[in-house]
Amino acid sequence: MLTGTTTSAAAQFTSSPHGARLARRFAVRCMEAWGHPPASDVSCAIALVVGELAANAVLHGRVPGHDFGLRLALDPAADLVRVEVADAAATKLAPATAPSSCPEGESGRGLLLVEALAVRWGSAPRRPLGKTMWAEVSTEVPAHL
Repeated sequence: MLTGTTTSAAAQFTSSPHGARLARRFAVRCMEAWGHPPASDVSCAIALVVGELAANAVLHGRVPGHDFGLRLALDPAADLVRVEVADAAATKLAPATAPSSCPEGESGRGLLLVEALAVRWGSAPRRPLGKTMWAEVSTEVPAHL
């Protein structure tokens, strides 16, 4: 959970595959502005998390005429970046845990990636409409690197 002074950025994107790609690029630019170059482990992890949550918003949370929102918040004191992706579909709630995926399946691994990269993740209802998927990713470099 974010605790200290945060720096944040937010944007709206069309609920389309192109919008999901733009959200990922936006996240990488924000991470670079916050001192994490595009090729860094932290920036790559954030790009993957944003990509998966945005793709899910487009695929499962799309409501015609509504965009999805992305908010990033960097908390240096907690060594965390919080990613929030909000869509307009309140009827399709996110699972409490990442679903298991068939090894031969072509999809279904997005939340498994989010779970592997995030310190914690989940969802919350959004008022007046929709839900917000969130994930918190550590900015600390593992000691073994």
